[in-house]
Amino acid sequence: MSPTLKSIDLNSCDREPIHIPGSIQPHGMMLVASLDGLFVRYVAGEVERLLGFTGWQDQALSTLIGATLCAKIEALDEHAASYGFVGQFETSTGELLDVSAHRSGSYVIVELEAAATDGRSTSLVIDWLAIAVAGFERSISLKSLSDRAATEFRRLTGFDRVMVYQFLDDAAGRVLAEDRRPDQRSFANQHFPATDIPSQARALYLRNLVRVIPDVAYQALPLRPNWTLSSPLDMSDSNLRSVSPTHVQYLNNMNVGASASFSVVKDGVLWGLIACHHETPRRLTYDLRAICRSLAGSFARQVKAKEDAEGYRQRIRLRSFENDIVALLSRVGTLDETLSNHLDEIGRMMDGDGFAVLRGRELVMSGICPTETETRALSEWLLTRSAGPVSSSAHLSSLYPAAAGFQKTGSGVLAMILSDDEPWLVLWFRVEQIETVNWAGNPHKGASLNSSEPLTPRVSFDAWAEEVRGCARAWSVPEMDAATRLRTAVLEVQQNRRMRELNTQLTKILQDQDLLLQQKEFLIGEVNHRVQNSLQLVSSFLALQARSSPNLELQAALEEARRRLTAVALVHRRLYRGDQIETVNAARYIEELCADTASFMGPDWAQHLHLDLAPILLSTDRAVTLGLILTELIINSNKYAYGGAPGPIEIALTGERSSLKLLVADKGGGRISSRKGFGSRIMEALVTQLGGTLIYSDNLPGLRTEITIPVEVVQKV
Repeated sequence: MSPTLKSIDLNSCDREPIHIPGSIQPHGMMLVASLDGLFVRYVAGEVERLLGFTGWQDQALSTLIGATLCAKIEALDEHAASYGFVGQFETSTGELLDVSAHRSGSYVIVELEAAATDGRSTSLVIDWLAIAVAGFERSISLKSLSDRAATEFRRLTGFDRVMVYQFLDDAAGRVLAEDRRPDQRSFANQHFPATDIPSQARALYLRNLVRVIPDVAYQALPLRPNWTLSSPLDMSDSNLRSVSPTHVQYLNNMNVGASASFSVVKDGVLWGLIACHHETPRRLTYDLRAICRSLAGSFARQVKAKEDAEGYRQRIRLRSFENDIVALLSRVGTLDETLSNHLDEIGRMMDGDGFAVLRGRELVMSGICPTETETRALSEWLLTRSAGPVSSSAHLSSLYPAAAGFQKTGSGVLAMILSDDEPWLVLWFRVEQIETVNWAGNPHKGASLNSSEPLTPRVSFDAWAEEVRGCARAWSVPEMDAATRLRTAVLEVQQNRRMRELNTQLTKILQDQDLLLQQKEFLIGEVNHRVQNSLQLVSSFLALQARSSPNLELQAALEEARRRLTAVALVHRRLYRGDQIETVNAARYIEELCADTASFMGPDWAQHLHLDLAPILLSTDRAVTLGLILTELIINSNKYAYGGAPGPIEIALTGERSSLKLLVADKGGGRISSRKGFGSRIMEALVTQLGGTLIYSDNLPGLRTEITIPVEVVQKV
């Protein structure tokens, strides 16, 4: 059917107001009472004859049907849209009527129909229902279940034909099963177009689970008096609601004299109908309709169970494939190689006829696929769509017109996009599956296309075959779910592979760094050893020269030089230990350096050094220079402040933003001369080398020396 024709047909049928007919079928009567006080305002049907009451208008409902039934109606939930059966009423002539009621806006609609007179006992009905439901449960497939349902409904209703009718995805329908009178033609396995049951009719089937027409040739009975309100009475939930003239003509065209339909609702969606047809008028009582409605509910539950079981089996099969494929992809080797080596396994997972993987410019294909050029063009189109990382179509040419050129090899496709950038796609193909659809009449003819003309249904239901091309087997929901999970698993495998590769590279880098550190530590130790030896040789040479010289001033000078040289050796030895590489904790370093210097000056000096050191990280090269400055200051305090005797010396280290401050203060005689000696010149040169400042001040008593230097990397620890 062309889209234009289908759209016109649906719009034509949907414009008919089937829920507000303003009349009822004549196999019962209707009382319309106001919610406020339950006063009868309108009626339809033979109220005067059956109830023996002529002056009914504006009378209390209890006057017509009795106080007992009215009390039940008043006691029902006021928010319920549909009340249903409320009891039975016996007329003055002794006729027993079934009474049901429901709300419609500001009114209560009460419907009365003749009650059953066959005397069927409740226990027999329950036994029969139990046997029928047990038969449903024993059915092993949806087809056998539908066959059983058609048989049971025909046995229960006595209709000439009972069909199990399923709605398809495009709103058309097909007859899954049928039980009929032997001399009638069969509609089994035939399709009916969506226009036969338009959308508003399907909405009413979902709302009203039972619909009966005891006599197709009935004469409608209108509401009395004439409805004059602006909004017509909504009869959507009415059992007696008059039928659309279009539907009546449709049934006449099928040679149907009476019909009944029972909705099959699965998960809140109209799955299908149990459609019953009879060539002559046939009535179903209220209790028989209730039994059929219950049986239709049991059938719907078994349909769900059968479909869920089939979906479960399919999911188990797909899950097994997923586990195997993920295990293959997780093996050693590149992911591309693994995918290429196991194309057949991945292709079989989705029951595809062909399989292709495109990554970058490399395309690998297996099985029945479109050509390489066609597959690359399709991949580019798929990447431009916003259909999500996993998408499918069983009729690809309807979405991608170029697919008409390769529909024999790729009418259906399931696409899994792993990456948009590379690009990286996985495609499953299904070949064209030419299908001959048997329609009950030509679906392209029938309803009037002119909106100004009266609606007329199609008149022919003769078998009409249509060949459908360009379609493949549809991709199921479990297959789509499996593709989504597989995509996640492949990306996780890829991520894990990358993590393993990065870990391997990182391990090698760390090993190389460890080797470099070991080599550096070895070199530092070797350099320190040689420097210490050199300093020791020079110190010994100076001591030898001092002892051999008779000049006392030269001896003092040489001894002073040897002491400074020894101090330098202490600084170097303290700093360049095995655990010191690029940075040192300046507080710990100064603390140890002071301990060594104090022992060098004499055992009594240790108790006179007072330290207040902030933990600061300092680069090794700057720490060496700072250590030389501190050693020189301590020696000066020893020599000039206390004349070589022990005395208190305060040493403090603080950090301020990108600088540190070293304070050395004594309680001695203060600065005696402004003349700069050799030690002072050394200190000034070292401070200048560090880009710092040197300030002397009076400590009252004693000398206070503050040195501030910038730090390349300063960090509190």
